[in-house]
Amino acid sequence: MLIQQLINGITLGSVYALIALGYTMVYGILELINFAHGDIYMTGAYAGLLVLSFFNLQAFPGFLIIIPFLAVFIAAMPACGLLGMLIERVAYRPLRNSPRLAPLITAVGVSIILQNLVMLIAGSDNKAFPFIFPKGAFILPGAEITYIQAFICVFSLGLMLALNIFIQKTKTGRAMRAVAIDRKMAGLVGIDVNRIISLTFFIGSGLASGAGIMVGVYYGIINFTMGYMAGLKGFTAAVLGGIGNVRGAMFGGLLIGVLESLGAGYLSAQYKDVFAFGVLVIVLLIKPGGLFGERIAANK
Repeated sequence: MLIQQLINGITLGSVYALIALGYTMVYGILELINFAHGDIYMTGAYAGLLVLSFFNLQAFPGFLIIIPFLAVFIAAMPACGLLGMLIERVAYRPLRNSPRLAPLITAVGVSIILQNLVMLIAGSDNKAFPFIFPKGAFILPGAEITYIQAFICVFSLGLMLALNIFIQKTKTGRAMRAVAIDRKMAGLVGIDVNRIISLTFFIGSGLASGAGIMVGVYYGIINFTMGYMAGLKGFTAAVLGGIGNVRGAMFGGLLIGVLESLGAGYLSAQYKDVFAFGVLVIVLLIKPGGLFGERIAANK
């Protein structure tokens, strides 16, 4: 029972971690809480469903179903990344030097616009997401890992490791850390600050859309309000790990998922959200900066 709950929690936490990365990267560079981020996650799920509608799934028997499955990620993640860049360019960049409250209110407005736009285009009813992953499971003593759970964990871990390597080892990643340390000084030494900020939104939005697709496949249903609670959980994970810290966001997402799963499995599924948010309150009372408490620039 414990092992199964841990597996379920890590699966869910992997999704939260991908969402949290978008929050923490944007905050690390702009000190902006992008409350529209959860709705980009939701948009990613709908974009994935749209891409699937172009495939005749019956023509891909057995493990060949992986072809449209991967096509969904290849198409939807960059598309939502571009959406994130567009939002930054239109809604946030003009307010970059304004008081902090202005972009915060704008982020809430963008969130409402995205929700209602998807509702008008796709309708307000729940949408069935076809199960496009091979059925089956790896059997362990006292537990099992379904193929889709294994994929979510491995794929999410791969994305997180790739992001960490990108930030730490590449020239662009070093530029991102420089902008996070001092945006003005980074511009003076030749870094294109606007390009780096746009890239940050592209990466964060792409990761969130990937999380939305995986949740759609996992649960088999999506709706236009799904981004609210998922975004709140992702934000909670980012704060828990230390807002602005990439590794902290990864750990915070996994921790939130595991706590939620254990609380639902051993206490009450009705109050699973309480356990996650309750731990956040306790941690912040003890360590207000979060468990890791560093900004993106400090990850050396």
